[in-house]
Amino acid sequence: MWPTIAIIASLVAIALWLVWRSDRAQLLGEMERVKREGEEARKRVEWKLSNFTAEQQAMFNSMIEGLLLLDAEGNVRLANEAFEDQFNLRQNLKGRSLMEAVRFHEIQEVYNRTLVDGVVQGHEMELPSINHRVLQVNSAVVLDGKGGRRGMILVFHDITRVKELENTRREFVANVSHELRTPLSLIKGYVETLIDGAKEEPGLRDKFLRTIEKHADRLTFLIEDLLTLSHLESGSLAMNMQPTRLKDAVARVCDDLSQRAAEKEIDLINAVGDDLVVQADSDRLEQVLFNLLDNGIKYGSEAGDVRVTAESGPNGRVEVCVEDDGAGIPDEAKERLFERFFRVDKARSRDQGGTGLGLAIVKHIVQSHGGELWVESQLGHGTSFYFSLSKE
Repeated sequence: MWPTIAIIASLVAIALWLVWRSDRAQLLGEMERVKREGEEARKRVEWKLSNFTAEQQAMFNSMIEGLLLLDAEGNVRLANEAFEDQFNLRQNLKGRSLMEAVRFHEIQEVYNRTLVDGVVQGHEMELPSINHRVLQVNSAVVLDGKGGRRGMILVFHDITRVKELENTRREFVANVSHELRTPLSLIKGYVETLIDGAKEEPGLRDKFLRTIEKHADRLTFLIEDLLTLSHLESGSLAMNMQPTRLKDAVARVCDDLSQRAAEKEIDLINAVGDDLVVQADSDRLEQVLFNLLDNGIKYGSEAGDVRVTAESGPNGRVEVCVEDDGAGIPDEAKERLFERFFRVDKARSRDQGGTGLGLAIVKHIVQSHGGELWVESQLGHGTSFYFSLSKE
């Protein structure tokens, strides 16, 4: 009987063990499945988070404004490429404090103001160490659903170009006002003198009328140059491009300026080859040559010469040079030489006449032809103006 009971007990134990083993295997399998699904779910969440972060960064990097996101402690959470370019930053900024990341005390001041006021708008700051860049900063505290501070967002607009244009406009208005005021004041003064009785004296009358005519012409030239420059800058002045024999164009301009050159005993030398033909608007080309040769006569040495040469350059270009033997141009003036109304020696330039727009017009005409313009000069060794044109 006992063996039977033992056998039955053993069989029951084996059955229970098999059930336990089956249940355990099933449970382990279930646990493994849950674990596997959990790992896959975790990977899916991580992938979505990574993808979202990448999309967010790409979206922020597409902005032209600099963007800086800070956490509640004032550390960098995100900075886009525009912000890094504005401040010439190349290292990873994430997790750094504001001063560690940027090292500009004025930005820290904006941050502190924003903490107090909640919002700062239109704050302008100049960065002298970064090409005198000017930025406009707008900032705001970011709050959570309960009104607690989660962080801060700062947006940086680069307004350097706007400031430059404002300065250019102010300089332009001041220069035009001066250029108009001087001849108008002289004309008005001479007219008043004539009215007061000088008209009765033939010698004075003729002298004053010639002076009035001279300054009236000066006003006319100024207005014409301003209109020409305006049309050139706006691109509304059409160029009549056609094959033009360069030597003939130089010869016509030299002939027009021969009397002016003779007054200073200056020789105008046309050393351009007979075979050079360029694609150009002949009238505008002659305007370029006239302005450059006229400058050479004004600022060249008396009893010297002004020479025009040209040679074939690379890529189907012709390089033209107008060279004088005058006092030369200081290095610091070369960069501004083609600006409107810029004069190296203001007193001497006004004595020589002219509107101060000639070289600016030359620059725009050459650029309208798809060419380049540059200057080479050393003090005491004359000046050479170069410009390039396309061959026929």
